Amino acid sequence: MKQVTMLAMSEAVELDVDKLDALYEALGDVAAEDVVCRAMEELAVKLAQVDRLYRSHQIEEMYKAVRSMGAIADQIGMVLLAQVSRDVVACVDAADSTALAAVVQRLMRSGEGSLTQIWRAQDLSI
Repeated sequence: MKQVTMLAMSEAVELDVDKLDALYEALGDVAAEDVVCRAMEELAVKLAQVDRLYRSHQIEEMYKAVRSMGAIADQIGMVLLAQVSRDVVACVDAADSTALAAVVQRLMRSGEGSLTQIWRAQDLSI
């Protein structure tokens, strides 16, 4: 009998703290916190939407949601999530369904990790 090894998949999340600091400096603590919280809510909704759309093979709609996610992630300094969003878009543009399957899963991991990381950063009062 052959042995199957399960790989633990994780992502090293990157946040652009300078971008967050600039956002807080430009808007003030209360307004910046509101922007970040709204962005986090929207990203959580979009992550679930992308997962649902991908599983139901609605790639065109998923593509739109991913592009929106990337823009939001970039706005609040979620470097990895913004990059992986661009990677998903590139896979769709290239019609590479094999790569798309892998990169969508990476998007889910990096999205969850990014949301957790920025939540922790918020708790530490950036």
